[in-house]
Amino acid sequence: MADTPDYAPLSLRTQAARFIITGGLSAVVDFGLYVLLLALGLHVNLAKTLSFIAGTTTAYLINRRWTFQAPPSRARFVAVMVLYALTYAVQVGINYLFYLEFAGQPWQVPVAFVIAQGTATVINFVVQRAVIFRLK
Repeated sequence: MADTPDYAPLSLRTQAARFIITGGLSAVVDFGLYVLLLALGLHVNLAKTLSFIAGTTTAYLINRRWTFQAPPSRARFVAVMVLYALTYAVQVGINYLFYLEFAGQPWQVPVAFVIAQGTATVINFVVQRAVIFRLK
């Protein structure tokens, strides 16, 4: 089985659009679980960790097949997990920084989340497209 698809790769524009759509769906999973876990009394970092895992798993499964049209690959899976571990640290750190910065504001949680998520999304797309799912 070939490592690359038998059809022409998608354009940057198409991949970016699909990545954003997938990211939106994954963000709904991530944010919904995050808010639920906060409401259940979990510490902000534990809630963000669990929601991040759920959101990034959703993103990986959809992006691998739909956005980058790549066959299953253990090496790619490991590479994406390493990338997600790095962006996890970036995202949780940024989320916590802005969570504290906006303490007491009614928009504290969503704004901190969006800033952290946006940063992680850009990092993830660039590395996945340029390195992990790059066609040879």
